[in-house]
Amino acid sequence: MNQPTTTKQSVNKPAAKKQIRDYISYYHSEDFCKESTYTGADLGATCTGEGTNFLVWSPQAEEITLCLYPAAKDGHPSHIGEKRIPLEKYPHGIWSYRTKEMLHGTYYLYLVTIDGKTQETTDPYARACSANGALSMVVNLSLTNPAGWENDHGPELPSPTDAILYELHIRDLSMDPSSGIQNKGLFAGLTEQGTHNKDGFATGLSHIRELGVTHVHLLPCFDFSSVDENSPSFNWGYDPANYNIPEGSYSTDPDNGSVRILEMKKMIQALHGAGLGVIMDVVYNHTASGEDSHFNRLAPYYYYRMEQDGSFANGSACGNETASEHPMVRAFLVDSLAYWAKEYHIDGFRFDLMGLHDIDTMRAIRARLNEINPQLLMYGEGWTGGKSPLKEEMRATKSNISLIPGVAAFNDNLRDAIKGSVFDLREKGFVTGKKKLCEDIRFGICACCPHPQVDLANVRSANAFWAGEPTQCVNYVSAHDNLTLWDKLACSFSSGTKTLRIRMNKLAAAIYFTAQGIPFFQAGEEFLRSKPAEGGTGFDGNSYRSPDSVNSLKWKELTKNHDVYEYYRGLISLRRAHPAFRLRCKEDISTHLSFLADVPENTVGFLLSGHAGGDTLKEICVLFNPNRHSVQFYIPNGTWAVYADAELAGNEPFGEVKGETSVVPPVSCMILGR
Repeated sequence: MNQPTTTKQSVNKPAAKKQIRDYISYYHSEDFCKESTYTGADLGATCTGEGTNFLVWSPQAEEITLCLYPAAKDGHPSHIGEKRIPLEKYPHGIWSYRTKEMLHGTYYLYLVTIDGKTQETTDPYARACSANGALSMVVNLSLTNPAGWENDHGPELPSPTDAILYELHIRDLSMDPSSGIQNKGLFAGLTEQGTHNKDGFATGLSHIRELGVTHVHLLPCFDFSSVDENSPSFNWGYDPANYNIPEGSYSTDPDNGSVRILEMKKMIQALHGAGLGVIMDVVYNHTASGEDSHFNRLAPYYYYRMEQDGSFANGSACGNETASEHPMVRAFLVDSLAYWAKEYHIDGFRFDLMGLHDIDTMRAIRARLNEINPQLLMYGEGWTGGKSPLKEEMRATKSNISLIPGVAAFNDNLRDAIKGSVFDLREKGFVTGKKKLCEDIRFGICACCPHPQVDLANVRSANAFWAGEPTQCVNYVSAHDNLTLWDKLACSFSSGTKTLRIRMNKLAAAIYFTAQGIPFFQAGEEFLRSKPAEGGTGFDGNSYRSPDSVNSLKWKELTKNHDVYEYYRGLISLRRAHPAFRLRCKEDISTHLSFLADVPENTVGFLLSGHAGGDTLKEICVLFNPNRHSVQFYIPNGTWAVYADAELAGNEPFGEVKGETSVVPPVSCMILGR
């Protein structure tokens, strides 16, 4: 799970418990669902050359007033020229105001009266806002498109298993002086081409393109609450403020909502121009605040799961959790994601704590996104952050992922088998020498799909084949959460030399890049990214608000560890060239992937045969040896070309193995083909 971020805590006194229970009882009534569910997709402020329409959903409101402001500075409205307009009430909880004026660039708020109490609120459906989300802003979206936007699109991939995902925080990319990037910490930093460190090695977008990944997974870039946009600092951004608005701290002008939209679109356009898809990390499972959120001010306690005692459910471990099973919450998620996909040409979504969303909502999202682009990727964390009132059988968890076609979950089974538990810094894994993990590795290599040679009784980390297809399994060993892979190796194998740990790192990468499913890795893993804790003692495994000195990518390390980078680049090239590593269905895995029998102790070897997936190679043999000594594998007799060993990896063979045996050096892999 993502660690709790700093959030705005509620400053309002909660309603009485009985009143909250009355609200909840009403929301679950048949009358409410019939009378107050709105099925339109036009909520928010819609502005075109023909005028501006305001629609807001607030079924309990007694009165709503629209406040219009012509200008704003640092999030504060200019009251000169302010207008106040009462909204008209319509069926299904809708309040509306329509005008023939094009109010593009106008800021607005709502004054909402419920139970005799009037509160000021922004619009949850707003597409633009002022600095720090203090004011919503009307925007004519057609005026925010960069030149050539109508021809912009991401890469086309026949199958999700063709994707290689690179997880990146926008600010991390450019903040270190070694990045050579001018627009530090901004959307614009990810558009710069030809940047390099002082030794001439490519950085930023050029580095990512050269690396060969297919998609850049961007940590939250919707408007979040934890950073002052007028004086930005670092935060992961898992505290949503405005779901449909780009984050202002990544913009050159946070007060101008049009600028942040334009700059985010230019970033996406630059990534698409480099042949890269864009994945958006989304956090719909909780909001930055509960009691005083704009959702709660418009529909008290409707958008959240509430406990019997009147408190907010906390399965997110962040103070509240949203109720995706409620019709208007589900509609919000579907509409919001469709908006990002259509308006911003987003190529996929990663769901934070996806286990807090119900299965029906995830199915509805997938169905809507299929109408826009069936190739859009959807994956997420198949767990919750704590105890939730949502029933287990309704949760979009890893164990239920086979019930949600077109949606994938992170494979923490393989992650922990490779390097050891993320919750125990010193626990070893397969690559660091822990024994009896071979079955867990085989389980992960099969993308957690059924395989006749995998014995679940010997898999320590799972008791079921949870993925319905390899397209539902995302394999990884590092992400923004917890220690980087390099730091985990340092903690769990502190007595080893750097040379040995590098071999462990390369072996870890070889495992998840050759496993069936979808590979994913944290930016900088390819050059041994580290996050030393402030003060110089230990490492920072929860850097959600640590300074740039901890979080930023240190591009000078690319020079020091260029051999590791080349190894990753070679593995990526090899995977992309050979569809045998990217099988699209579980039947193909059972048919074309077989594990070698009678392998040396504490090793794993497998064959991909029969031109698997239409591969040009008749057979591929992959051998993993985490032992501190060389081992000899028995392989099918013949002449094999070497594509990877302890030092090198790539799509061009650089050696040859003849006969029926292959010796694999200590702590390394060997990938052979014929």
